[in-house]
Amino acid sequence: MYPVFRVYAMPKTIATPQHGGTKFLVILSLAGAALWLVGTASSLLNQATPGAALRATALVLLGVVGLRKPSLIFWTFLAMIAGVELGFDAPQIAVNAHFLGDLFLRLIRMIVAPLLFASITAGIAGHGRLRSIGRVAIKALIYFEIVTTLGLLIGALAMNISGAGWGVMLSAAQGAEVAVQSVQTWQQNLVNLFPENLAQAVSQNQILQVAIFSLLFGAALALLPEQKRKPLVPALQSVADTMFQLTRLVMFLAPLAAGSALAYTVASMGLAMLIPLVKVVLTFYVALFAFCLVVMLPILIGFRIPLRGFIAAVAEPAAIGFATTTSEAALPLAIERMEEFGVPRWIASFVIPTGYSFNMTGSSVYLSMAAVFTAQAAGFHMSSFQFIAMLATLMLASKGVAGVPRAVLVVLLATANSTHLPTAPILLFLGVDTLMDMGRTTMNVVGNCMASVVVARAEGSFEDSSEPARS
Repeated sequence: MYPVFRVYAMPKTIATPQHGGTKFLVILSLAGAALWLVGTASSLLNQATPGAALRATALVLLGVVGLRKPSLIFWTFLAMIAGVELGFDAPQIAVNAHFLGDLFLRLIRMIVAPLLFASITAGIAGHGRLRSIGRVAIKALIYFEIVTTLGLLIGALAMNISGAGWGVMLSAAQGAEVAVQSVQTWQQNLVNLFPENLAQAVSQNQILQVAIFSLLFGAALALLPEQKRKPLVPALQSVADTMFQLTRLVMFLAPLAAGSALAYTVASMGLAMLIPLVKVVLTFYVALFAFCLVVMLPILIGFRIPLRGFIAAVAEPAAIGFATTTSEAALPLAIERMEEFGVPRWIASFVIPTGYSFNMTGSSVYLSMAAVFTAQAAGFHMSSFQFIAMLATLMLASKGVAGVPRAVLVVLLATANSTHLPTAPILLFLGVDTLMDMGRTTMNVVGNCMASVVVARAEGSFEDSSEPARS
């Protein structure tokens, strides 16, 4: 119905080229990737001019592929490569281009609140799903707790095996002061789930509070007589459809936002800061891979979720989360992709935002890994009791703080303070936090998308639509 928009928003609906043309594009893509890697290696070996020429040629080849077979995910990754190139070769321009990412995030935040309100309310009131609300919430919370606990265990185990914190020099960080913020109690977190003012919740971008209000509003609307709710439900459904269409329009900016975000990161951070903590970054990504293999894959198989279809559905939101390091940027597209995959809209609209506070899977791996690193760097040997207490503190403290800027750092500092760990080693993470934040955010997005599918499958509401999409 919207062929121009769907070129970027729904690449799987595009007609593919002829077989020979497809092979040519694959060869062209591989050649472009190889040239870019060789060009990067040349620059690292102090061959700046040949390296820049090779990388520019690679971008041209990949751009030709993108024009022949346009898709959001391809153009996003191409823009990310171009952003890295811009950050290396023109850091001043790269820093000034950061406004494109800020503009994209503003537009996404503009969409989120009305999209959640309309889709959740219309889904509940339009189909009378009052009995399903409690079941969905309970199943989601149980799933969140199990998965995040496993993430904490894997992160701690990975750092214990690698021992990346032992022998780390703390002289640069010892004199620094760290502002330790206290984490709220569970009673305060429970109260904060409910908005005292809807306009304030929207203005402060408290998406979980908006989701809770939408649930209550939808339940109240469903309890009204049919003649009173009948005029409002179709209007809300139209608002939801309009917001999804607006999402497709905003997605035109996604590649530019991804490229500008990475350009800014490379230009402002550089590579020199990464060398001392390469082992930490590698440990984190190995831990994420282990989490996918040990936790996520068995869940997908156990709940009979099509693996290839799920990967195809989650690829675009994950790419946006990776590039922007902001889960919120991927939220509208994640809801739309999960609905296309077969999750009812109201379940996806409720479970995914709720997961941003209770199912930070990537953040759970990071938190336990960083806490163990802190102890190792300080030469602190934890007993079994101290280790269990640290994991329990992380599990409780990480709930309900997703709306706080650098929420993971706040939780980490508060946990270190409560478990009598030094806070100075945490400063060492700041140099590579953006690199790890890319993987952390990607895992959060994928984990919450998977949670919506699992809950829908447990409710018997999942309708697999991946097979027609792949044909």
